[in-house]
Amino acid sequence: MAKQKKKRDKVYKGSGAAIVRPSVTKVTAVKRNPVHQWWVDNKRIAKPALIAAGVVAVVVILIFEIIRLATSL
Repeated sequence: MAKQKKKRDKVYKGSGAAIVRPSVTKVTAVKRNPVHQWWVDNKRIAKPALIAAGVVAVVVILIFEIIRLATSL
């Protein structure tokens, strides 16, 4: 087995190198009320939790109504 050539990991900075342009980050300020700001900050965690709670609530209501219908006969 022949010895493999070492890969180049140094950035080329010669005359033919690509020009690296500075990146511009635009930031805008928004004034929100505290509840909306909390929602923006925690949406990634809160949204799936609220969906799961809604599904559980619907299932509990359905089971309760089925039991109520079965016992009223």
